[in-house]
Amino acid sequence: MRIVRFGVSIPHDLLTKFDAIIEEKGYTNRSEAIRDLIRDFIVRHEWEKGDEEVAGTITIVYNHDEADVVKELLDLQHDYVCEIISSLHVHMDEHNCLEVVVVKGKARRVKEIADRLISLKGVKHGKLVMTTTGKQIV
Repeated sequence: MRIVRFGVSIPHDLLTKFDAIIEEKGYTNRSEAIRDLIRDFIVRHEWEKGDEEVAGTITIVYNHDEADVVKELLDLQHDYVCEIISSLHVHMDEHNCLEVVVVKGKARRVKEIADRLISLKGVKHGKLVMTTTGKQIV
């Protein structure tokens, strides 16, 4: 891998805040922090395009006593068998469950899955965590 040096002009106050954050997060230098920011920018672009292959997790917390949430959750996962790689089910207490669904596919389709899971009646909270398959990242 070839490394390229480049200069960036930014306001002093912005750099001071950036340096404080990267120190807090444990970065050893600005270059690695900037590389991570660029990678994140590339990943967000993959998701925005909608037709790129992406990966992610959909995490939901739901009350398994509510309506038909368990049946609907299972049916929905079977509807997207090509995109759903795996799922993890955790019993939080006697009523609430945590489900983590690992997904990979076209960004548009993965967002559709997340929207459908999160909007199920009985789901108390849900979140799509978007990442990359790594193919476009150096």
